[in-house]
Amino acid sequence: MVDDKELEKYARQQVEAQKGFYVHLLIYLLVNVGLFFINWASKGRDGNWWFCWSALGWGIGVAAHGFSVFGAFGLFTRDWEERQVKRIVDKERGRQNGH
Repeated sequence: MVDDKELEKYARQQVEAQKGFYVHLLIYLLVNVGLFFINWASKGRDGNWWFCWSALGWGIGVAAHGFSVFGAFGLFTRDWEERQVKRIVDKERGRQNGH
């Protein structure tokens, strides 16, 4: 049987993984918006939207990261991190108690 400290440690690791995904997503969005504007500024010369390849390739990686962390996407609010820790701890307690 896993004690409460181990459960909370596990839950906090899960929350850190989720936060890592959100940082990854933010960087993806910022970089690709920048690439879009660079591509847009130079589009008059050749009409080639090359930034799409970066967005597509990296987007697949972001999606895989999200599915590995969440399984499915959800929204979070102000108290999201603490709720996530509590949810994971409660889930693990339920497993230990045979529920």
